[in-house]
Amino acid sequence: MDCIFCKITSGELPATFVAESEHAVAFNDINPAQPVHVLIVPRVHYTDVAELAVANAEVLADLIQLGVSVAELKSTGSFRLQFNTGAEAGQTVFHAHGHITSRTPRV
Repeated sequence: MDCIFCKITSGELPATFVAESEHAVAFNDINPAQPVHVLIVPRVHYTDVAELAVANAEVLADLIQLGVSVAELKSTGSFRLQFNTGAEAGQTVFHAHGHITSRTPRV
């Protein structure tokens, strides 16, 4: 499998994690859409959040909890947690992941 997020979570490709948990990691998006734009990615490969939700509710809950922690750390409390599922919805990397975005970064 040639999945960039699998390579990042395994340490094969370098990335600076802003946070991590048992089942997920968080790192800054390389092409941020907002002043705060962090990706939250499960360590195990699932194609999208719908597959993850059916396969492993514990990992999904951990992923969302990590996202909330990152939002609290990086923003003033106003944030968006978004999952794109499928190419037509804007998903470009087919490894489940969420976007934490905010226009109000914590300074």
